[in-house]
Amino acid sequence: MHQQKRQPELVEGNLPVFVFPTELIFYADDQSTHKQVLTLYNPYEFALKFKVLCTTPNKYVVVDAAGAVKPQCCVDIVIRHRDVRSCHYGVIDKFRLQVSEQSQRKALGRKEVIATLLPSAKEQKEEEEKRIKEHLTESVFFEQSCQPENRTVSSGPSLLTVFLGVVCIAALMLPTLGDMESLVPLYLHLSVNQKLVAAYILGLITMAILRT
Repeated sequence: MHQQKRQPELVEGNLPVFVFPTELIFYADDQSTHKQVLTLYNPYEFALKFKVLCTTPNKYVVVDAAGAVKPQCCVDIVIRHRDVRSCHYGVIDKFRLQVSEQSQRKALGRKEVIATLLPSAKEQKEEEEKRIKEHLTESVFFEQSCQPENRTVSSGPSLLTVFLGVVCIAALMLPTLGDMESLVPLYLHLSVNQKLVAAYILGLITMAILRT
């Protein structure tokens, strides 16, 4: 009966897939980045099976490229870059995670993750800092020309981003449904599903803040 109730909602290709991170960056001069982890979340009430596809499978080793995720759980997928050469610098490869219900073959949802090999983490950081300085210099010049009295240049994450981060942290600190020993009112108890979504959003916010 439960299968029949949710079956109409499981339209092929329309199921949201929660993966973090959504971009993998490998640095040739830093071997610690040659092995990275994708986390696949399953916030649903039913189990999912997954498969990892790649546009250039000869360049990567994917540990456990297929498997299953229990309801309201997550699984880590290890990806290793095995062809670190200068001819691959800057080339964008793609991974596709396809998920389906265990009793079916059709893909209910898919998510693409891009992967890039760069020569040096230090050079990349210096290049980003250079672009930021150039952008700030141009912004100051523009503001001085149009608004001489306003020379403040905003930087850092927006208040909305910080607020969302605080809300997600607070949600993760609240007790889980079924925790009878907590003194927090029952209506503030969150399900595992809600906490997984909060953790996913917090991860995206963290990545956004680190890139600013």
